[in-house]
Amino acid sequence: MAFTHVDTPISIGNVHLKNRIFRPAHAVGVGAGNMNEALIAYHEERAKGGAALSILEAGSVHASTAATLNIFEPSIEGGMRTLIARCKPHGMKLFQQLWHAGHHVVPADGTPPWSASDVPSIVNGLMPVPMTKTMIDTIIESYADCAVRMKRYGLDGVEVHCAHSYLPGQFLSPTTNRREDQYGGTLENRAHFIMEVLTAVRAAVGSGFVVGVRLVPDLVVGGACVTDNLAVAQMLQAAGLIDYLNLSTGSYNSAAKMIGGMYEPTGYQMPMTAPIRSAMTLPMLVTGRYRTLEEAGQVIRDGEADMVGMVRAMIADPYLVTKSLAGKAEQVRPCIGCNQACVARAAMGIGIGCTVNAGAGDEAERGDHRLTPASVRKRVLVVGGGPAGMEAARVAALRGHAVTLVEASAKLGGAVRAAAKAPTRHNLIDIVTWLEAEIYRLGVDVRLSTYLDSSEVDGFAADEIIVATGSWPRMDGVLISHVGQPVRGVGQRHVLSSTDLFLAPPAELGDAAVVIDDVGHYEGLAAAEQLISKGLSVTYVTRLPMMAPMIQLTGMNEPFLQRMAGKPFRSLVRTRAIEIEAKAVVVGPAHLTSDEIDIERLAADTVVLVTSNRSNRDIYDELVSSGRKLQIIGDAQTPRSLEFAIREGYLAGAAP
Repeated sequence: MAFTHVDTPISIGNVHLKNRIFRPAHAVGVGAGNMNEALIAYHEERAKGGAALSILEAGSVHASTAATLNIFEPSIEGGMRTLIARCKPHGMKLFQQLWHAGHHVVPADGTPPWSASDVPSIVNGLMPVPMTKTMIDTIIESYADCAVRMKRYGLDGVEVHCAHSYLPGQFLSPTTNRREDQYGGTLENRAHFIMEVLTAVRAAVGSGFVVGVRLVPDLVVGGACVTDNLAVAQMLQAAGLIDYLNLSTGSYNSAAKMIGGMYEPTGYQMPMTAPIRSAMTLPMLVTGRYRTLEEAGQVIRDGEADMVGMVRAMIADPYLVTKSLAGKAEQVRPCIGCNQACVARAAMGIGIGCTVNAGAGDEAERGDHRLTPASVRKRVLVVGGGPAGMEAARVAALRGHAVTLVEASAKLGGAVRAAAKAPTRHNLIDIVTWLEAEIYRLGVDVRLSTYLDSSEVDGFAADEIIVATGSWPRMDGVLISHVGQPVRGVGQRHVLSSTDLFLAPPAELGDAAVVIDDVGHYEGLAAAEQLISKGLSVTYVTRLPMMAPMIQLTGMNEPFLQRMAGKPFRSLVRTRAIEIEAKAVVVGPAHLTSDEIDIERLAADTVVLVTSNRSNRDIYDELVSSGRKLQIIGDAQTPRSLEFAIREGYLAGAAP
């Protein structure tokens, strides 16, 4: 496929870009405020991979907002210059985002956060200090000073982050700006801070250096709407202060729209940003869960944008652009939009990763680009064809080994095949499809419907054995909070695992269901939504203090609850299941051990029990006891998430 609309140069100001793909600023979190080797290697791989432009992650302009990349510190200069030197040979231009979080970040010295008014942040709940004119002038000067630093270091431009309810957005939105001076009240006054910041930045760097702005409808009732953002964009354009406009959506009060997960369609932000695009003449940059050059090309072809942003897609595969332009789009590792290792890890401050790419965030040490041909070609046997086994087979084959993969079932994919049957989770199957295609392309000998026991392993004459046999639903009723009081009645026919529900549900599920979630990941929510889609009313029961806390940072919870609005769905938190009866589930408070206190009977024709799985490791234990040298990975080692399965598969495949 010829990507003519993507593979076309464009100029922003006096910066010439080789194609229409850019990487929007995003928190990587591996530099601890500095531009260190890990962060440089992360960006360098994407430069090699063909992106025309990268906007570096939020650069803190002042100590009152130190949190991500502390560009106000002079010590960052060396790392910045090294980054530029490493990326420049690959033709990727670099802009630095200028950022102040306002009330969302507590200053390092422990003093209160700063904001337009005394409106607390939904992130930390702290009451900020309403900024005085002196504080405002200090921050404006800091924006300008940091812009000058970036120009001096050799970057190609800067972008002022006025979106996502950060400090400029806090001045713009009526919900966070209650001021009665020249910075509050009318739209013109509320936009005054943004105008002063951009005026100072433009004056400091001159007309020949690229200056852009990121704006966003914040999707908050009474907040900064599309009309407000359009008016600000037009003010900035009319004053000659910006060279481009970068559009997004959402705020921390509508966080799920900032980085939409797999429940959002491609281009989900366009309906909210298109009205701004249509009224502007400057180059327009957009985002919205774009995963392929074909999707990006359609947006540009339709005139809805000049450049398309891809963050998660190029976390999953840094070489997305070069592979696609070389006619190898089918070899691009797909982003599945799970947000588990990218968004969630960055939010925890432990450094970005990727569920499907074991090298993401650790490019200096790991990744396909670090694989070298094996010095000795070995025969590698992989037992199990789930994601861990397939990744191990893929990586071992890339290194030149002769790989055989044996899978007991008729299809590859393991537990992911069940998970991908859930509503809004269909993108999960994409990584299975890709891994399957890759191992066949690389010549792996795949043997399906082949159950292997330990006595048959010798027939493969393998030099290395990797066991990736996964896990099974335990279904014994043991709850983490009450290990000595298993749920009674779990052996009845109407009690299902989530695997049963998605792959082989009974023909008749009845009218009411109870989902018992002892894990707190997405599995319980997926089961509930599946049952509701089949016409049942559902009560979700969990011992935990909230629904699915394990995925809270992925942004999946709120969209799930929004989809449940008006549906026959009820949730009971801090509640444990005591007994499953023929047509009911007996529940009680999770903090009590007595079965006789505050119990309730919930109607249930179907019960789905979500508890920790049990590893399927019999073949491993038998082989180890016989003195065999082998590796065990993924759920076969201990049940965890897809991220761990693929990471361990990569490491196992790279080891021989």
